[in-house]
Amino acid sequence: MSTRSRPEAESAALAPPAAGRPARGALLLGLPALLLVLFTWQVAAEGPLLDLDERLSRVLVRPGRGAELLADLGNVQVAVPVLVLVAGYAALRARSAGAPRWWLPSVAGLALMVLVPLIVVPLKEWTDRPGTPAVPPETGYYPSGHTATAAVAYGAAVLVLLPWLVSRLARRAALVTAGTLVAAVSFGLVRRGYHWPLDVLASWCLGALLLGVLWLFLRRVAR
Repeated sequence: MSTRSRPEAESAALAPPAAGRPARGALLLGLPALLLVLFTWQVAAEGPLLDLDERLSRVLVRPGRGAELLADLGNVQVAVPVLVLVAGYAALRARSAGAPRWWLPSVAGLALMVLVPLIVVPLKEWTDRPGTPAVPPETGYYPSGHTATAAVAYGAAVLVLLPWLVSRLARRAALVTAGTLVAAVSFGLVRRGYHWPLDVLASWCLGALLLGVLWLFLRRVAR
């Protein structure tokens, strides 16, 4: 059992970046942003990636109840309450510990969730991408809202919770759990045919970009 104090645990989880970290921060945000722009351009211009995307979808699609259940983990009704509960718990812990601006990390995590539809919905309308043959003939499938919701909700919950997980094992378990949930949602969406693989990949990039911003912000707050 760890004997580290709470201030030490918080510092370890959200320590301020060292002087040589700007390049890492730029990579953290720049790579997913670049990939998101690339994927969106391919969808809008009907580029060669779409042929590969459609062939991969035909191989992976196998509609079934199991895939539907996995995809449902990305529903707003499932993922967002998880973030709200974790954010509330973290805020209470921070307030009890007398942390300055105890509310700020939780509010930042929730605000990030609000950004998701503000970004995803315009992209859906602009790209106007049709769905797979396994869904009704409609448009607006790019990017995947379920994947983006799962990535940001579960990812932000972990980032807000990390300062209150003292042991390294607990932190790793939280990260693995969030990653597993996002992967399960992504697989379910593609397997059921709700989304093309590229729709899901684009939302991974969007989620990584937003979570990278939150991570850098929380580290700065902890200074």
